[in-house]
Amino acid sequence: MSSTTPQRQTRQRATIAGVLDELDEFKSAQDIHDLLRHRGHSVGLATVYRNLQALVEAERVDVVRTPDGQATYRACGEATHAHHHHLVCRSCGSAVEIAFEGVEAQVDGIAREHGFTDVGHSIELRGLCAACSP
Repeated sequence: MSSTTPQRQTRQRATIAGVLDELDEFKSAQDIHDLLRHRGHSVGLATVYRNLQALVEAERVDVVRTPDGQATYRACGEATHAHHHHLVCRSCGSAVEIAFEGVEAQVDGIAREHGFTDVGHSIELRGLCAACSP
């Protein structure tokens, strides 16, 4: 869900968003922090985390959890910010946004059946991309 209050665009947020725009794969906050520092940006890890969360809330960045529970981030590739899901490589982290025809209606039906409303969901399919496949 996006916040009802407009987010202030800070220099650090713009820099972090710019780096994310260049990436095709999901990266951890630490990876993003390391990349920024390597490029000469003086930014703290806490600032990276704070800005990543703001970008997620603004629906400009996607977040998925690795199998060990670590949050990883990537710029949202959908210009419309429509609901979407991901196919993620277990090896290199590359990701493709995918659409499931009919899944939204199925989720809504299951939620109604159990008396739930305002249900959110995410689907991440994990496998090996063509470059990482044996």
